[in-house]
Amino acid sequence: MTSTVDSVIDTARRFAYRLRVASAERRSQGITQLAKCMEARRDDILEANTLDLEASREMAIPALTSSWLKLTPERLSVAVSILHRLAQCPDPLNQVSAASYGGGRLAGQSMPLGVVAMIYESFPELACIMAGFSLRTGNALILKGGGEASHSNQVLADVLQEALQEAELPEFSVQLLPTDAGDVIRELVTANQSINLVIPYGRRSLVNQVVAQATVPVLKTTLGNCYLYWGASGQLGCVQSVIVDSHKSEPDAVNAIEKVLVDQRCDDHALRELLNTLVAEGFALRGDEVMMAKFPELAKVEDAEWTQAYLNRTVAFKMVQDVDDAAGWINRCSSGHADCLITDSYSESRRFTTAIASAMVYINTSPRFRRISAQGYSPFLGMSNDRGHHRGPITLEMLTTLKQVIQGPA
Repeated sequence: MTSTVDSVIDTARRFAYRLRVASAERRSQGITQLAKCMEARRDDILEANTLDLEASREMAIPALTSSWLKLTPERLSVAVSILHRLAQCPDPLNQVSAASYGGGRLAGQSMPLGVVAMIYESFPELACIMAGFSLRTGNALILKGGGEASHSNQVLADVLQEALQEAELPEFSVQLLPTDAGDVIRELVTANQSINLVIPYGRRSLVNQVVAQATVPVLKTTLGNCYLYWGASGQLGCVQSVIVDSHKSEPDAVNAIEKVLVDQRCDDHALRELLNTLVAEGFALRGDEVMMAKFPELAKVEDAEWTQAYLNRTVAFKMVQDVDDAAGWINRCSSGHADCLITDSYSESRRFTTAIASAMVYINTSPRFRRISAQGYSPFLGMSNDRGHHRGPITLEMLTTLKQVIQGPA
């Protein structure tokens, strides 16, 4: 591994070309080899992670960060499954779309972005998952993990290097920055001559820091603060199952419903049943003044909470007048990546989906986030609320771009 930020960036830029011209088969083999190496080094990875967990207790790391940090055999198995799926996905590169262009022919050809940097806290297995995404898309990768996962990150960096060597891929096309390399984040996100995209993954504070400092394009990821609007005709059973199911993805319930807007015409007995169900499921419940007047056991929601993610099993309730009131509130306060509607009214669903500005809108179904999607599709790295074309689930296609090839008559 190289030792300074500048040299890591320069090396990634130089090795990006060698990865870009590698065949689809070779890149796929590299991902498969990475999965095999992870399985072979499972005990080493878990042992290193134990050291990180012990150190985190001494440093009083927040409980949320510790939960993201703690690796289990199940989490490693999920990461391996994601890699196998990535290896089987159709090659996203060199796909051609044709169109006419004056007297010649125009073709759009998909190609890698070049060099991608990922800045993340905890989530050690993301190093290998992101490496799989990068190999599949032909992008060189720079990883900047958190200091709380330093032992885990180093073992996984060794696993990555071993896999690249076994697959005869350029070994420095994936690199891990040392945790003590100075102001790493600022240097990465301002290296716009060499880095083509930065992906921050973690708490809102980390994402905001990257966005504030970056001169490099940023693909924002988003966690939590998703809203559900319970329309007057919506079924209680559907509301219950959607809220509970949305929190089940571990360790990062990206699309967890944390705020519920209740139509003022909803039945109070149904509301009481919903609250009882959620308490029995281990949720902490909060409410606005109207909801607290009906259900005094609810804790009060502070104004700032409506725009903030809890990132735990907490749900806050607010009474609203109708679908327009709900849509306006969601557009102002939600994280904008995944919001829900429960209704039996077609006209209400049409009005809601038209009014909501979020990247994803779910109607009468759970927004639960799964990295491994339906068979045949790319796994998801995360969710984005960007207002550009990179919205919703982050797939392989988001790590490619198009070049236009124009061929005149010969």
